[in-house]
Amino acid sequence: MSTILITGGTVVGSAGRTEADVLIDGEKIAAVLAPGSTLLGTDLKSSVDTVLDAGGKYVIPGGIDAHTHMQMPFGGTEASDTFETGTRAAAWGGTTTIVDFAIQKYGERVMDALQSWHDKADGQCAIDYGFHQIIGDVNDDSLKAMEGLMGEGISSYKMFMAYPGVFYSDDAQIYKAMRVGADTGLMTMMHAENGPAIDAMVAELLAQGKTDPYYHGVARAWQMEEEATHRAIMLANLTGAPLYVVHVSAKQAVAQLAAARHAGQNVFGETCPQYLYLSLEEQLEAPGFEGAKWVCSTPLRARAEQHQDQLWQALRTNDLQMVSTDHCPFCMKGQKDMGVGDFSKIPNGIGGVEHRMDLMYQGVVAGKITLERWVEITSTTPARMFGMYGRKGVITPGADADVVIYNPSGHTSIGLGKTHHMNMDYSAWEGFEIDGHVDTVLSRGRIIVDGNQYLGSKTHGRYLRRDPSQYLI
Repeated sequence: MSTILITGGTVVGSAGRTEADVLIDGEKIAAVLAPGSTLLGTDLKSSVDTVLDAGGKYVIPGGIDAHTHMQMPFGGTEASDTFETGTRAAAWGGTTTIVDFAIQKYGERVMDALQSWHDKADGQCAIDYGFHQIIGDVNDDSLKAMEGLMGEGISSYKMFMAYPGVFYSDDAQIYKAMRVGADTGLMTMMHAENGPAIDAMVAELLAQGKTDPYYHGVARAWQMEEEATHRAIMLANLTGAPLYVVHVSAKQAVAQLAAARHAGQNVFGETCPQYLYLSLEEQLEAPGFEGAKWVCSTPLRARAEQHQDQLWQALRTNDLQMVSTDHCPFCMKGQKDMGVGDFSKIPNGIGGVEHRMDLMYQGVVAGKITLERWVEITSTTPARMFGMYGRKGVITPGADADVVIYNPSGHTSIGLGKTHHMNMDYSAWEGFEIDGHVDTVLSRGRIIVDGNQYLGSKTHGRYLRRDPSQYLI
């Protein structure tokens, strides 16, 4: 096993920053030392295999994206990133762990669905990966199977209040699943939108000839997100299940989560970069069919209604605990264009797994979050929320050597043909300029990105068995 010494950098964690050297032995962090320290009288620089100079740079734990959809079937097509291409793109952007979703479809057994996702990912990932389990068909067999998920290293499952006929669960099904979740220690993850009401609004808009991508955002109004979020919170309160609401985009939904947390309930929420930077007016209302590039669910919200400001504030106050991407990419040609003339047929999803760390660092530059909070919401909290902390999300002896050297004096131009490595024919982030750069990425002690060179391989990543949430109050 090789040894690596990272010298001269500022080690940043959720609780603070310090000038320190980091010694890596094999796959683990062996020590965090005062700059220039010796170990048993030995000059470390001369005794290790590799020295990485991090002078003037931040040394942070590798990013954890706890919400991705690689190779996800949706709307008659499939997400364009495979586990190979998607995890390679994640590595380029400083993310060293993803948690993807194994999908149980109607009529399918839960464990069969899980095995199919293992088959997709095994030997195809550049970084470590875990799974959440989507329960898409709640029945007695599925509820029984949920009791065995923890033994598979899966401590969270997801349900949908949206997409009737595809993933949708009604309140009775959600109640039954939450009862099992509460009894077994599983975190309930929820896509909170009122699907039946949304479908009625979609039908009305299409009947009126309103078919452009813009109307995707109109149909999925913020009231549909607030209502479903409140309903999920009430069901979680009734059953005692911990609840994690995914891709929160509306400030009204944030208020529901904050009220429940302030009352002492185990309720949590994530947002995504698209809701912090993109908007209904500037993206979905783009001329022609261009707005399809940014069709996702929950949808982009109106900038004029100040949803973005409230989401940033919620990240500062911990009313939202973390930022994931909901990475679910589709190409414009042959996928998004399935919805020409009918916005409801546009595959819902935006690609962003490569850019999350950079985009959130721009929040540091803009003074919206602190440097420490950047690390917390992109790495430390995801590790704690989903049972990985101690192995992931922290630079401390004994942790996996997932480390990013980030250069605050660097610059990143996001877009196709620049820093874009996702398997897409466009970039939702084309033209974004970041005052920072991912210089070096290590995954379990292996350098997989160095400068402008990719050194990883699709066989490096390992399946990550997760423990129960370490974030419950």
